Amino acid sequence: MSGGDNWIVEIVLENKPAARDPVGTVIQKDLLAKKGYEMVSNVRSGQYLRIYLHAGDEGDARAIVDKMCNDLRIFNPVTQNLTILNVSKK
Repeated sequence: MSGGDNWIVEIVLENKPAARDPVGTVIQKDLLAKKGYEMVSNVRSGQYLRIYLHAGDEGDARAIVDKMCNDLRIFNPVTQNLTILNVSKK
């Protein structure tokens, strides 16, 4: 492809606050609290994705990844939030 750059888009998929998060609950209650970290009141788990792509600019890279994740149902928008953490040139 010509006329563009290589980009890295970092995203996080995590359960919405109202959705159950059994992994986060186990980490918080069965690991942290039992090992002396009772000051931790909540843990939410998620998925981290690093996507490498070719796009014209940062805005294009962000838009492509957002559209791709929604169109291909990489996450469930009913129960999960998608957050684009960072967009950087490779």
